[in-house]
Amino acid sequence: MNAMRRTVVLLAGLGLFLLPQFLPLEGLSAAGALTLGLFLAAGLFWVFEPIPIYATSLLVIGAQLLFLSKDAPLVAAFSFPYPAQEAVASSRFMGTLAHPILILFLGGFMLAEAASKYGVEKGLTRMMLAPFGRKPSHVLLGLMLATATLSAFMSNTATTAMMITVIAPIIAVLAPEDRFRVALALAIPTAANLGGMATPIGTPPNAVALGALASQGTLIPFSTWMALAVPLTVVSLALAWWLLLKLYPAREKEIALDLTGRFDRSRPALLLYAVGGLTVVLWLTEALHGVPSTLTAFIPIALLPALGVIGKKEIRNLSWEVLWLVGGGISLGNSLQDTGLANWMINLVNWGSLGPVAILSGFTILSILLANFLSHTVTTALLVPIAISLGTSGVLGGAGSVAFIAIGVALASSFGMSLPISTPPNAIAIATGMVTTPQMARVGVVMAVAGFFITLLAALFFWPLILSQ
Repeated sequence: MNAMRRTVVLLAGLGLFLLPQFLPLEGLSAAGALTLGLFLAAGLFWVFEPIPIYATSLLVIGAQLLFLSKDAPLVAAFSFPYPAQEAVASSRFMGTLAHPILILFLGGFMLAEAASKYGVEKGLTRMMLAPFGRKPSHVLLGLMLATATLSAFMSNTATTAMMITVIAPIIAVLAPEDRFRVALALAIPTAANLGGMATPIGTPPNAVALGALASQGTLIPFSTWMALAVPLTVVSLALAWWLLLKLYPAREKEIALDLTGRFDRSRPALLLYAVGGLTVVLWLTEALHGVPSTLTAFIPIALLPALGVIGKKEIRNLSWEVLWLVGGGISLGNSLQDTGLANWMINLVNWGSLGPVAILSGFTILSILLANFLSHTVTTALLVPIAISLGTSGVLGGAGSVAFIAIGVALASSFGMSLPISTPPNAIAIATGMVTTPQMARVGVVMAVAGFFITLLAALFFWPLILSQ
């Protein structure tokens, strides 16, 4: 970005930050108006990158500490720029830099760095891609199917961290100007996000929707959820595969993959296999033992340095800027919740005056839009209770419609993947250096539009057949 364009974007961001302070936003607190300005400015900066995206995240946290925190001098001493009782504890913002999801990231990064040190990705590449041959479209399909399958049963963040190590040697053999490098780097987070829809344990929003429905007496069995969601996952994956091939085609007809070689059998490598295997098994079986994936992630964090598998060099090589990026996104989501801005945005619409199809469409659109800026879990947690309350009031026309809209909100959130801060897998992809934010947004926006129609059509025509049985 040239200096003139950077200056224009920076000034526009400042203008967006200040604008809500001068608008008559009825029902929104002063703290909420300030958060709205920060939300708009951060979104602009994340898209156009006048400063690095991780710097924007740190700027978000800094602004929150200065203008929204109870400990900020202006707020605490002078109730400026809004009443002090509207302020939020500073730990709510600073604490995001040690958020459990960042620990999950860190564990995945350590495993990936150790795997790269001992050449594990070469062995994984040989095992996973050998059945698909060397044709670029087949290689891409194999990667996406493997990623989506793993993501259906374990954290999509952990899946992405592991699969990024698989594509590293593939990207390495491609020419720097080959656009297929972008397709490979985007395929992993895209497939991970879509794969999480397939099972109740694939991603937390699914559990949020199931729990809210269960509290109303509507129980959705594991197998029923898969019957509802797997077809959406398959259709979405096929569309994403086609889209990536069209937008970022390969220059070569075959990829010169090295599918030979053996796994390292040195003592540190064997220790890595043991620690990595234990971590992955615990991630895969989280539903059985109940140990959160974020807690499991601390196993490689603690053991790999202690056992000498990685050292200071590898620790310095970790993508720390990605942790800052995600921390800023989480912190902004906290502001939207704590200041009431998220609820204010949702309540701008009089849902009771709309018909069932319009309500379902509206909630699906809202879910996709909010999920690009908030955590998918937070988005679902905000929207599902409102959707269910509308259903129980009779606006939606029956208990079945309540299930449709709650499940629709959860699944639609997985299509919110247009920005690096939209979802942890996206942030990991950005960390590879192979993808820019505009490239990611190009795919993400198309998938978001497609996701709206896929979810809406499924809820109207396919899901009633499943839930009526």
